[in-house]
Amino acid sequence: MILSTLLEAIASILHTAITVYIWIVIIAALITWIRPDPYNPIVQTLYRLTEPVYAYIRRYIPTVFWGVDLAPVIVILALQFIDLFLVKLLIKMAYSL
Repeated sequence: MILSTLLEAIASILHTAITVYIWIVIIAALITWIRPDPYNPIVQTLYRLTEPVYAYIRRYIPTVFWGVDLAPVIVILALQFIDLFLVKLLIKMAYSL
């Protein structure tokens, strides 16, 4: 009973964290279209939150095609996969206990 509730809570928190980070990636990608002030604290925060993940992906996969950087799309797809696979797996494990 306690273990299943714990797994369900972890799955819920993980789902929320993934959803929030997906929105951060989307907002950061949209902001790059308008060329904001790079010294703006919001822009710097978004850059610090997304650029390490983009750099990791760019190290292994070429992400620029026809002048468009697809790193945000790859990050969103990977996060969706993790959300659909890992979170649902945790929830099913919680219900089976």
